[in-house]
Amino acid sequence: MATTAPNRVMVKEMSWDPITRIVGSLGIHTEIDFSNQSVLKCYSTSMIFRGFDIFMRGIDPRDTHFITSRICGICGDNHCTASCLNQNMAYGVKPPPLGDLAFNCAEAADYIFDHAIFNDCMANVDFCEQMVKETNPSLLAKAENTAAPGGDIHGYKTIADIMRSLNPFTGEFYLETLHVARYTREMYCLFGGRHTHPSTIMPGGCSADITHQTCTDFYVRLMRYMDYVKRSVPMHDDLYDFFLTELPGYDDVGYRATNLVNWGCFDDPDYVDYDYRNMTEWGRKRYITPGIAINGELVTTDLVEINLMIRILLGSSYFDGWENEPTFVDRDPLGNPVDKNHPWNKVTLPKPQKRDFTDKYTWVVSPRIYDKRTDTHVCCDTGGGPFARQWCTAKAGLVDFGYVKATGHSLQMVLPRSPTMPEMELEWKVPEKSNAVERDRARTYHQAYGALICMHNIERAMKEVQAGRTKSWNKFKVPDTAVSCGFHEAARGVLSHHMVIRDGKVANYQPYPPTPWNASPRDVYGTPGPYEDAVQNTPIFEENGPENFKGVDIMRAVRSFDPCLPCGVHMYTGNGRVTKQQHTPTAMA
Repeated sequence: MATTAPNRVMVKEMSWDPITRIVGSLGIHTEIDFSNQSVLKCYSTSMIFRGFDIFMRGIDPRDTHFITSRICGICGDNHCTASCLNQNMAYGVKPPPLGDLAFNCAEAADYIFDHAIFNDCMANVDFCEQMVKETNPSLLAKAENTAAPGGDIHGYKTIADIMRSLNPFTGEFYLETLHVARYTREMYCLFGGRHTHPSTIMPGGCSADITHQTCTDFYVRLMRYMDYVKRSVPMHDDLYDFFLTELPGYDDVGYRATNLVNWGCFDDPDYVDYDYRNMTEWGRKRYITPGIAINGELVTTDLVEINLMIRILLGSSYFDGWENEPTFVDRDPLGNPVDKNHPWNKVTLPKPQKRDFTDKYTWVVSPRIYDKRTDTHVCCDTGGGPFARQWCTAKAGLVDFGYVKATGHSLQMVLPRSPTMPEMELEWKVPEKSNAVERDRARTYHQAYGALICMHNIERAMKEVQAGRTKSWNKFKVPDTAVSCGFHEAARGVLSHHMVIRDGKVANYQPYPPTPWNASPRDVYGTPGPYEDAVQNTPIFEENGPENFKGVDIMRAVRSFDPCLPCGVHMYTGNGRVTKQQHTPTAMA
């Protein structure tokens, strides 16, 4: 629908549903002012409902990692790991050092896979020659005549050459990344057994037979990746800097206030004991530092405080409130009061209904961070994962494991010599803005960060194996009652699992992956979710008019968050339906 006024203002309703290059559950619905080249309104929707938090009630807690890994076919390993961290806390079990290191090697390998494949086979298709030719032909003409500053490293002479290398199914770098995806998956499987639903990652540690050969096979593939990432980072820097330089104002595409959530990840075996009462201390020893940013200020790095700040709100979601339901947890293990809207107390009460953008319009709920200083519920995002992780880690200044050092304003990285390239130093500096380009840029730097976490942890694992300390799993006993949480990071951002055990069974289990944080709708206070907020007021630089409009700037804003909707939506069939099948030896005879 388009409307025009006497002053020739044109507002047009446009929708992209489903958003492509991800699992097709995300819809973006907008009103665009073509007279002023900006987005006026945005609504983020998901119309599929599942219900892991419903059908997990009453199960054996030891099954939770097997079940929750099926939440997603992309980051199932992240769910499995978060569930195992959760169970370690519930059972009071500490894996042997090699078990913790196996978790770290596997998950860091998943990061370098995910960031490579998403950046260069999904998100950066929006920056490729074919797309720019269709949406900004004048920009492509400039790119043809603009030398790439890092060409002596990555091998592409002009910015247009970089764009051509990202063309889907024909571009050189696009195709190379598909090969990278294969051997980084192999890296994960050396410790996890398989992907995406690992068979060896479990509470108490890892059941894989970790030998010198395991570590060597991992290391060989990692060194191959080092060659790749040393070219990838300067290549992406050249591409993104070109957009920011040649399209003044492009730093407002996908812009929103720097309100970030990051749980941190990759525990140091020397410090972690999985005891909630010590979570503040061992959380700050993680190789990625936990943190909450509000309006550009790092307000805490304390995982206990972070846990207690989480609120699950509704508003525009297809659910009833649980204010009249029993409260599972009044106080945490340290005696701190727990809010009724905390995940430990959240009860899932689905209420299907018609989509109405003035009321209820999605199955995604609205996680928020409660800021007691201002008595407000802040809508935070994950920055697509890498942006929030690197922002909080750099600002905190706690990380220093040789290959990576956080300075308070940047992350300094040293990539060791690899098969075809010398040692390289990189520095990711905290950007002034949280926007589409900087989220994508953070992702390519996070490929280097993830590779260096792999390097540090595989070196530690090798020392354990060489010393004969090959045990990687410890026994445990399921308690009758427990309250626990597992804080981890999926590739695209925060992932937490919250569990209450009663009578040896799961009484409540609430997983909160990154997508509900990013794809949340307007909450009970009317605050838009991050996708909505980032798209609203985004300027339009596409040269096509309303009739041929592709929405590439909008898609760049949304895809910069690395959307993955399976985690944000659920499916539940009530009490179920029995289907009876009969088979006979003679079939249809």
